[in-house]
Amino acid sequence: MHIAIASGKGGTGKTTVAVALARVMGSCVLVDCDVEAPNAHLFLNPDVQNTQDAYVMIPEVDDGKCTGCGECSRVCQFNALAVLGKSVLVFNELCHGCGGCVLACEPKAITEGGRLIGTMQWGKAGNLDFYDAKLRIGEPMSPPLIKALKRQAECLEAKNTILDCPPGTTCPMVEAVGGADYCILVTEPTPFGLHDLNMAYQAVQQMDIPAGVILNRAGMGDDCIQEYCKANGIPILLEIPHSREIAEGYAAGKDILSSMPSLEDGFKKVINTISEGLNNG
Repeated sequence: MHIAIASGKGGTGKTTVAVALARVMGSCVLVDCDVEAPNAHLFLNPDVQNTQDAYVMIPEVDDGKCTGCGECSRVCQFNALAVLGKSVLVFNELCHGCGGCVLACEPKAITEGGRLIGTMQWGKAGNLDFYDAKLRIGEPMSPPLIKALKRQAECLEAKNTILDCPPGTTCPMVEAVGGADYCILVTEPTPFGLHDLNMAYQAVQQMDIPAGVILNRAGMGDDCIQEYCKANGIPILLEIPHSREIAEGYAAGKDILSSMPSLEDGFKKVINTISEGLNNG
């Protein structure tokens, strides 16, 4: 069972939920896919056992073989190559590493090189297997690193995986959520929370992934989230109360179950509800 934890906006408690679900699951894999600002490790203090650099493919051109035909630049959908005479200019920051130019080059003048995009690390946090990664400073695209991180975590072939996804509804979120069996959307009862929940729900609907909501900071704001979920048939899996106790614990680096142990049963019910729903088709 692969469960993605996403949110339309940052700061809604996505990592808080991901860490809590991983803890109540027991033996599972937690993958922090928010490679631009990973922070799950702050609550889990994992024993890092391995690190590995991640690279994305970039084209390397052999000027001696290049005929200047321009086919490489024509197939590139990202304008990462330009041909001037018999010179091929490669704009590495625009390259998505699809390899289309390599396949299109009949003289075989283009081969696959590598560009460092970040570093992955993994290890143990109690009985959890933990993975995260840090995007290289200045790197404009995080999806290739997220993809590499998920591929590395899949080597364990674990029964249960929690994916802590980047905020928003753009390419990084889509890459992280892709392939999940279920997506939990974390939100808060404010107009901003409602706006971004709507965008996130539409995104997972397009990906044909079943979804439910965990409402954080319940009790503040209004009932807009409950009304939206009722109107759209979205289950609210859990409501986490707006609590000074939780906020103080978060500021001190405590996970939510350490600050409020009474929530453990609620998170266990979330897991059971999702599991039963998936098993029943």
